[in-house]
Amino acid sequence: MTEPILPIVLPPATDAMKEGEWLQASLKVWLDREFIPESINITIAKRAAQIYIRQRMEGENDLGCLVMAIVTEMQAFNFQESFFGEFTVANAVSDIILDSLGIDNRCCGN
Repeated sequence: MTEPILPIVLPPATDAMKEGEWLQASLKVWLDREFIPESINITIAKRAAQIYIRQRMEGENDLGCLVMAIVTEMQAFNFQESFFGEFTVANAVSDIILDSLGIDNRCCGN
């Protein structure tokens, strides 16, 4: 029997705006690098960061819940000008945050 994967809980936000700015810049770089740089990537990164900031300011620290909030709220975003969708964006946010925490997410959660 395998052990359940424990949730990843971020420390409480001390400066959610600064975290959001960092996330927005990091996500834009990721989006540009993943396919091609597009002006819509700025808008996508900004919207994802806004969701993240609001969630953190409301006290959300669970990474899984943050990712689900981004997926849910980005469903209303118009991705017609982009190669991306809400799941790709939310997963990228998760990868960026995990990487910043030094957690290797390429090993089945280990």
